[in-house]
Amino acid sequence: MKATPKSLHARRNSDLEMDTQTSFDVFVGSESFLLASMRNGGVGTISATANVNPAAIHKLYKQWNTADDADNADQQQSKLNVVHQVFSSRKFPSMIAALKQAIAIYADDPAWRTVRPRLVELTPEQAKTLAAELNAIGFTMPGVRRVSKGRRKK
Repeated sequence: MKATPKSLHARRNSDLEMDTQTSFDVFVGSESFLLASMRNGGVGTISATANVNPAAIHKLYKQWNTADDADNADQQQSKLNVVHQVFSSRKFPSMIAALKQAIAIYADDPAWRTVRPRLVELTPEQAKTLAAELNAIGFTMPGVRRVSKGRRKK
């Protein structure tokens, strides 16, 4: 096996560094880190709670550096953190089950509670706790249409 000259390694590392400076985007895995990430060059988030709280996450994404009041972005991030904490609470078997239960509540469609194995649905008591906690923080899901009893959306 032939040894590679150090200068070739240096050139490859330099090329990689240049490529990543122009083409490498960072998405955080939770909206809880969105503002900090974007302040440090991140470009967004891939988040489970974006399924139930897209408008608030998008608002921070769009306005984080345009507001005259720098505290506004921090306040928006704090509100996102509160919502995330409710859904990720250890009171519930999983975040996915809590998210699906929230959709079931706001859409008035119990079919949304269903999760795939090995996940477990929230118990009726846990569902009540989730509903109460979401209500306490003023959480809403604008755009979710309620389904008439006995009729499913197509």
